[in-house]
Parts: sequence; C-alpha cells; structure tokens
Amino acid sequence: MPFLLRGARALESLSSRTGHLLAWFTWAMVLLQSCVVALRHLFDSGSIALQESVVYLHGAAFMLGLAYALQTDAHVRVDILYRRMGARGKAWVNAVGYLIFLLPICTFMLISSWQFVLNSWSVLEDSANAGGLPGVFLLKSLIPLAAITLALAGTAQFMRALLQLMETPAPTTKASAKPRLLRQAEEAEA
Repeated sequence: MPFLLRGARALESLSSRTGHLLAWFTWAMVLLQSCVVALRHLFDSGSIALQESVVYLHGAAFMLGLAYALQTDAHVRVDILYRRMGARGKAWVNAVGYLIFLLPICTFMLISSWQFVLNSWSVLEDSANAGGLPGVFLLKSLIPLAAITLALAGTAQFMRALLQLMETPAPTTKASAKPRLLRQAEEAEA
C-alpha cells in the first residue's frame, strides 16, 4: 500500500501548492478592488480592465480553490451523523462519497464544459466590454481545469480513505475499552 500513500501525498502536494498560490491571488484581488474604488471615488475615473481583472482573479481563486478546500476539509458537509462516527465509519462515508458523488460530478463538469471552452478558444474570445481584458477563453478554461484538480484532490482523499479502511484495527486496550462517555468525562476533567 505504499504506492497509495505516495500517490495521495503527491496529489495533496499539488493541491496544497495551488492553494497557497491562490492565497496570493486573493491579496491581489483585494488590492485591485481597492484601486478600482479609489479611482472611482477619489479621481472620478474608472478602468474596465481593472474591474475585469478582479473578476478573473475571483474566478481563478474560486474554481482552482475547490481542490484545496476539499484537501483541507474546508468544504461544506452535512454532518448530522458523520460527526458521531468513528474513524472507520468516516472513512467509509468519505470513500463512498468520493466514488459515488464527487468523481462523477467532476467527470460531468469536464465533459459538459469541454465544447463550451473549445468554442471560446476557437475564436479567442475577448471581453464584451470596450477596454476590457482579452482572454475570456482563458477564464473559461478554468472550468475543466477545476474539474480536473477537484478530481485529483478527490482521488487523493479516496486513497487516504482506502488506506484507513485497510488498516487493521489496534487491539483494544483497557483505556479504549472504557465506555465513550466515561472517556470523554475523564478528558474533560484533565
């Protein structure tokens, strides 16, 4: 199973580096938006290109940040039952969720966006606004790229869940054999 662990680590490293890069995109977005506001209110001027660059950065941060959010467990989860489960139960839920829901959705995103992006690339689509940024086709390319990076992050998480499910449970010790409420009470006192 070392190949699963190595594969998961490599995919997680990609997501982590992407997430750290996107943090800088967010700072750039804040600075550019501040410039847009300053130009508008202080100098009674504006720039369509600056406004669109904020939109481009926001799109990149959102679409490429999906994989990082999944890796860091920052995504939305309805955990009414999940939070009460043990490690193996959570691993089962995660493995099934990635396999049955996430990976098919990523495949659907990739397939359904492909022609949309190809059409945009075929005409090298530009901004519809005068003075806007060229390269709308690049922004649209983030859709399939987001599907790919999210699928890779989901694959890494699926590998982690499989590794956890393949582990042999540790033999129960006297401390772990105590009822759960008793252990929680003792931990709360400490």
